[in-house]
Amino acid sequence: MSNNNSSSSLVVAQRAVKQLRVEASVRRIQVSQAAAELRNFCLQNASKDPLLVGIPSSENPFRPPKSCSLF
Repeated sequence: MSNNNSSSSLVVAQRAVKQLRVEASVRRIQVSQAAAELRNFCLQNASKDPLLVGIPSSENPFRPPKSCSLF
């Protein structure tokens, strides 16, 4: 049982090392650069954002249904 326990902990340690190597290899940028890029992206796409410019009522799938009256 001790041998099985040690091999299990070895596998867990190997997975942890593999994950740490993957995370260490990720390209990183400064927060100020990421914030500037995000701000520019938001400003460039603001005219396409339906939360900012709205949705034309003819294209809005959530508009209240029109009532039908026969008289």
